[in-house]
Amino acid sequence: MRQMIQASLIAAAMLAVPAAAWAQATSPVGTWKTIDDKTGKPKALVRITEEGGVLTGKIEKLFRAPSEEQNPLCAKCSDTRKDQPIIGMTILSGLKKEGSDYTGGEILDPAAGKTYKSKATLVDNGNKLEVRGYIGAPMFGRTQTWQREQ
Repeated sequence: MRQMIQASLIAAAMLAVPAAAWAQATSPVGTWKTIDDKTGKPKALVRITEEGGVLTGKIEKLFRAPSEEQNPLCAKCSDTRKDQPIIGMTILSGLKKEGSDYTGGEILDPAAGKTYKSKATLVDNGNKLEVRGYIGAPMFGRTQTWQREQ
């Protein structure tokens, strides 16, 4: 009997791993390495969480040259984030699932201190997230491709 219970627990654990991997691949929830669309270099790690069907992203780490300020403030922000540390700052908010995309959100560019409308789409089996910031309509913006961190 004991062997049957152990075998059942092992089988359940083996099924849970692919289910967890599948859930991660079908949702932007997790940690993402942002890639600068102009330089192709990593900029930050952003952790995306979901609460009540709404996605939020906070900067956890910045990739900065040794000569740069390692814990910069958002000097150009004009809202409550003005002069606040960028690490720990919410830069992505309000995204909700709509079909295969996440729409209706806002994204902050801390370097410019500007907030844009945003949308996001999972690609490459959930390993990449195309994040688009725009003014007015999505065609008037730019896209960054973020890479999922393991």
